[in-house]
Formats: sequence, structure tokens, C-alpha cells
Amino acid sequence: MNENKRMIEADETADGKRLDRFLSDAVPERSRTELKKLVISAQVEINGSVEVRPSHRVRRGDTVCVTLPETDQAVLTPRPLPIPILYEDDDLLVIDKPIGLVVHPGTGTTETTLVEALLVDRALPTSDDPTRPGIVHRLDKETSGVLVVAKTAPALGALQQQFAERTVIKHYIAVVRGVISEDEGLIDAPIGRDVRLRRRMSVQPAGRPAVTRFRVLDRTGDRTLLLVALDTGRTHQIRVHMRYIDHPVCGDSIYGSDSKREQRLLLHAWRLQIEHPSSSNPEPRRFEAAVPEAFPTYSYDEIPWPEAAGRF
Repeated sequence: MNENKRMIEADETADGKRLDRFLSDAVPERSRTELKKLVISAQVEINGSVEVRPSHRVRRGDTVCVTLPETDQAVLTPRPLPIPILYEDDDLLVIDKPIGLVVHPGTGTTETTLVEALLVDRALPTSDDPTRPGIVHRLDKETSGVLVVAKTAPALGALQQQFAERTVIKHYIAVVRGVISEDEGLIDAPIGRDVRLRRRMSVQPAGRPAVTRFRVLDRTGDRTLLLVALDTGRTHQIRVHMRYIDHPVCGDSIYGSDSKREQRLLLHAWRLQIEHPSSSNPEPRRFEAAVPEAFPTYSYDEIPWPEAAGRF
């Protein structure tokens, strides 16, 4: 990927500004979201040192260097592709995302993505990233399960606010390596871009806050079946946190599990509860994607829905 470096001297008007805000003002041709991602992925230096905190305060006299990828952004090309739909109305649609399907185009993506398939017969709203129309949240390519997509700009804003305020209930089913002795656990460890292996995330002190809760459903041999609830939604959060406690998700080739033993990553976005974004119909809506056959047999239907996000 072609890149260019931009050197910016901070003057008196920049003193005390958040780094992402400073970059947004200094590089107006790029979105603040893109610039924030560049900070988190260690593409920004201040006075010669890498800074990965978007909230870092810039000081007068600082020299800020940002590495900008060329603006040959992925072009969205509507392409037909069968997509399992759990629910759809005028405001939103809910997908049962298959494994192997990329949600939106990005660097190195050549296959048809979810948004391109949806654009064949739908108009989706865009925000500050034109390559992600309608996308409120995302799932990894290797992760299956429930994904909500907005169909109107008001719905997009309302759903994004729910995710930002952490009122959305998100439950995952995961199979991890090893036997977890505790019946329940909480992992509170910040996550950021791994500075050595850029395609990975890792637990690091300067990362963004991340909280994962888990409950053991079953233990079989050298595996543990988990119900997982997220308080936050960081990239690869469950996979990173499970590796952090030495119980990586089975089938995870990126975070060090025995991927050759499994046919897929054993992580499934099982349940999702949101407030319907329509002002005329704002009651909670619950969606569930059936647990795939690759996962252990269990009485999943007997697990009750929680009353609040981040709980069981």
C-alpha cells in the first residue's frame, strides 16, 4: 500500500487539543474516524515517539507526523450474493452473517462484501466512511452470527448511539481451549493495536478500555463452552481477552489456538437486543442466530435473556 508522511507543527491554537481533533483540523481531506484509526494503529508520532491514544493532548511546539495511506479507497460495487436475513423493515435489517463473509471493503479485500451484496437492491445511508454504508457494528470475517444494518440515516444515528452508550445486549457463544475452573469471570484489560504484529490487537496499558464477561456452560475434555457478554466492542475483543487468560478461542489462527484441529473459528454472535430506532415503534427487539452445528450440543434455548447489557 502506498503511503505518505505528513509533518505538522502545532501552534498556539492547537495547544491542549485532543490528538484526533488536531489531526482532523490539520488534515481536513480525511475523516476524523479514519485519522483516529491511524492513531490507534500506531501511524502517528509526536516529537519522534509513537502515540496511540486519540485523547492525547497536543502541546504548542509539538511536531506531529502522521502516515497517511493513499486515498484509493475501496470502491463499492453492488454484487449479488445470498444473505441470510433474520428480520427486515423500513428502518433496519438483521443478518445471520455466515463465516468467511467480510462486512465491508478494506485494504486487501477482493471478495464480495456484505454491504456490496445488500446494495444490489437497497439504498443504505452513509456517514463519515463511504465504504461502510449502513454499518452500525461489525463482526470478524471468521465470526458468524447476528449483525444489524441501518437502512435510513436516522436509524443509523440512533443505533450508533445505542452502541456508543452500551445499552445493546450482545451475547456470544465460544469454545475455548483448556478447562476454565471458574464458573464465571470478568476480564477488564485495555486493548490496542499490536505494534509488532499489525494485523493483531493485544492487551496493553495504553489501549482502549475493554470489558468481557463470561459464564461457563460446559466443560468437555480439553475444551470449555462459554456464554460471553460484552460491555465494550473493541476489535477482536473476545479473541484477545481469551488469549490473555491463556484460553484462546478454538480455531483461531491469529491468536494462537490449535486452528488445524477445527474447521472454523468457534465464535458465534448468538443474540442481540436493541431498541428499535423508529420513533413510532421504540420497544426492545431481540434477535437470535441459531448456533451452528460445529459447536457442541447444548440446551441453548433454555438460557434466559438478560435484563441489561453486559449481564447474563
